[in-house]
Amino acid sequence: MAFALLTSVPPVFGLYTSFFPVLIYSLLGTGRHLSTGTFAVLSLMTGSVVERLVPEPLAGNLSSVEREQLEARRVGAAAAVAFGSGALMLAMFALQLGVLSTFLSEPVVKALTSGAALHVLVSQLPSLLGLSLPRQIGCFSLFKVLLATVLCFASSLDTRYNVQVVGLLPGGFPQPLLPTLDELPRILADSLPIALVTFAVSTSLASIYADKYGYTIDPNQELLAHGVSNLISSLFSCFPNSATLATTSLLVDAGGNTQLAGLFSCIVVLSVLLWLGPFFYYLPKAVLACINISSMRQMFFQMQELPQLWHISRVDFAVWMVTWVAVVTLNVDLGLAVGVIVSMMTVVCRTQRVQCLALGLAEGTELYRPLRESHKLLQVPGLCILSYPTPLYFATRGQFRHTLEWHLGFGERSQWSPKLGGLPDKGAEPIRVVILDFSGISFADAAGAREVIQLTRRCQDAGICLLLAQCNALVLETLTRAGLLDRMTPEQLFVSVQDAAAHALERLKPAGPKICTVWV
Repeated sequence: MAFALLTSVPPVFGLYTSFFPVLIYSLLGTGRHLSTGTFAVLSLMTGSVVERLVPEPLAGNLSSVEREQLEARRVGAAAAVAFGSGALMLAMFALQLGVLSTFLSEPVVKALTSGAALHVLVSQLPSLLGLSLPRQIGCFSLFKVLLATVLCFASSLDTRYNVQVVGLLPGGFPQPLLPTLDELPRILADSLPIALVTFAVSTSLASIYADKYGYTIDPNQELLAHGVSNLISSLFSCFPNSATLATTSLLVDAGGNTQLAGLFSCIVVLSVLLWLGPFFYYLPKAVLACINISSMRQMFFQMQELPQLWHISRVDFAVWMVTWVAVVTLNVDLGLAVGVIVSMMTVVCRTQRVQCLALGLAEGTELYRPLRESHKLLQVPGLCILSYPTPLYFATRGQFRHTLEWHLGFGERSQWSPKLGGLPDKGAEPIRVVILDFSGISFADAAGAREVIQLTRRCQDAGICLLLAQCNALVLETLTRAGLLDRMTPEQLFVSVQDAAAHALERLKPAGPKICTVWV
């Protein structure tokens, strides 16, 4: 009932949303410890859509009939959003897009929920203080709700003694009804970020407990479970639902280990709907606002992890802060988009800044290690072993080309003999064999493959033998289709750096007259 306030619908529809989705997820979900139902972040996002689609009349002072009509339209809008988000998740399931969960990093999800918790806190101030204020939506809405509350309370415009209560809770269940889908394109546009937040939070939360208790979840099955849950429950006037942080933690602490625990919570909700509803008639809405605020404790406590995150990874810390600021200053859906984009950009930037490592032989072993790690590594004159530990695609092809040119002395320094390291030394032996360790290249696209072939041609023109080592099957297939074997023979491909180095040492042995032993 508390989360129904956030959704701008009557409290009883929060009970419906705590019954049907839980029942359906218990049958279809793979998260054993997951508790589903009403979730503050989704309720806040849905409430913003409902307020925009069915705004409160400016005149105010609605009659009881007009108030009922307004509430019915809002319930229909919330159910339509649930229907749209469920349909989108089923479409994602049909396309097997559960892999998208890998792009939702933990800093993004935690910053999203922490920032949304602040929106929930501010949105509950009018109910908590007994103020009658319209909900602010759009960018910077957090500060506009907050300012209006302060002005209203300071100027004594609040209705201090007219305490709002829950009122009569109708018994039983509503009749199944298909939500109004007159504005389907507009509803789908609003449902998309809600579907993504549902999938992000639910899958992330399920993965956390699955890792903790040693089992696995199926992201595509989670899409199916939450899609069916939202789609079917919307027929019973429910608003969007997902996994919930607070109740999942309570469920685990209480000893729940399977989806069967959700059935027991359904029994409790069912008893309220059938028999105990009248006892909540005089329950003040301010109490429900307090419940909403207290349920946000865990989301605010996530900020305590920031010092540790700064110590572990400053890039993740930056992603967390940017996402949080975007959620607070803009809104939840735009903040999620900003967080995902920033997170992906950090990955792209880090792949472009990877250095090509020169390798040397560790004395007394057959291991080849980066030369910068130790001075006790052996280098063979005329042999250059390079490792490029990043995917080779269109965004890294330029870095790959310039790095190899620098190590081999191509490009602007082609008038010098190629040499490993810095500027060529006139007395140094020129490089005759180059080994490229491709073990760190997980994939290559057409642009990256063309760079390798171009490098092969330039090495041939310079009289350098190019050898490839530890090239995985997928990368090798891409290189082959791009025409690599037109430039080099299969004998130049090796399964390990050690094998390639042994072959290179054979090529680098000084050629001289053979000495034969003749027995008389």
